[in-house]
Amino acid sequence: MLKLFYAAFAYMIVGVASGLYYRELTKSQGFPEGEFTQLGLAHTHLLTLGFIVLLIVLVLEKVFELSQSRLFGWFFWVYNAGVVLTSAMLVWHGTLTVLGEESTAAIAGIAGLGHILVTAGMVLLFLALRRRIVATAAAKAAAPVAGSAA
Repeated sequence: MLKLFYAAFAYMIVGVASGLYYRELTKSQGFPEGEFTQLGLAHTHLLTLGFIVLLIVLVLEKVFELSQSRLFGWFFWVYNAGVVLTSAMLVWHGTLTVLGEESTAAIAGIAGLGHILVTAGMVLLFLALRRRIVATAAAKAAAPVAGSAA
């Protein structure tokens, strides 16, 4: 549970910092206000996919002990690799846009790989969650009812 807590906290810090970076870079470069750049998306991706999702997973861990599933470790690392990769490409691409430079197809390809990893991580999360829900239900069904005569 601490691993989830610290990861969520780290995403909160990095997400807020990316918003600050976005605001300060666009201001310092005289970037037109309201013009699109992917830097704003990095801010929301980090806060939503990192901070909020991992807080929800923390609650699911508390209720269903997700970490008891061997798939949970796979989820944690695959999902986080995807969020970090996707967000890094958003920052890179957004920074190039603000600086008036061209982006490359490699940035889009790497961001796509990050999205694939996030998706794979979500699938692993649901598989782990399903296993734990089934195991919890089976354990409750097998437990003797309190107060019943034997």
